[in-house]
Amino acid sequence: MLKKILIGSALVVGTGAVIGGTSAISYVKTGYSSVRDSIKEHIPIEVEIKRVREMIKDLKPEIADNVKLIAREEVEVAKLNKEVSAKNASLDKSKTAILQLKEDLQSGKRFVSYGGKTFDMDQVKKDLSDRFKHFQTQEATAVKLEKILAAREQNLEAARRKLDVMLDAKRQLEINVENLQARLQMLQVAEASSQYAINDSSLSRVRETIDEIATRIEVAEKTLDQQDLVTGEIPVLSDETPVDLLEQITAYFGASNDTALTDNR
Repeated sequence: MLKKILIGSALVVGTGAVIGGTSAISYVKTGYSSVRDSIKEHIPIEVEIKRVREMIKDLKPEIADNVKLIAREEVEVAKLNKEVSAKNASLDKSKTAILQLKEDLQSGKRFVSYGGKTFDMDQVKKDLSDRFKHFQTQEATAVKLEKILAAREQNLEAARRKLDVMLDAKRQLEINVENLQARLQMLQVAEASSQYAINDSSLSRVRETIDEIATRIEVAEKTLDQQDLVTGEIPVLSDETPVDLLEQITAYFGASNDTALTDNR
């Protein structure tokens, strides 16, 4: 069969070469599709089911890679979340210090003490200016980190959903293959049963012959019964001799019974 298919494919290619041009390409494509479909039709179903099982097994490495990527991203997102939390805590602490310096600068004092050291207002003002600039930079960085964190968390959630879909699809494919296997086994059982079916065609022919013979005999009998009607004669005389009723009873019960009846009288 495969040899015939290959020969047919070669003929298609040869025809395309004779025709030439764009038409040749279409003929070759058509021939290839026909050969491919013919080959697939002659592949045993058991082989196709086995091939599908192998294809499902080949999904495992891809799924494992996705699981690993998700796990790595979860670790990175967790680290980024801690970094954002630490950045916000630092900003809160810097904000508190800035507001304290601002309050001291507005108090009208000439000197203030921090940590056992004394500073004049010029030093306080300069330190307040530096702190505020640094705070603004850190705050902008924190805002960017929060946006990055939100985006990565969304991507991570999408990846988890996609992985769940892949796992569900893989399970469904496995179920579908098992159903196909079960249906194939039922088909094989049915085909095997049909091979051992009893052939009663000869018995049917014998019955038909018997029916035909019985019909012929019945027709002959009816034909014979109708012969008298065909001759037109009326059966006046009968071969049967009538028997007296008393004689029949006497013969049936015997003469002894008649004697007994007489004595009783």
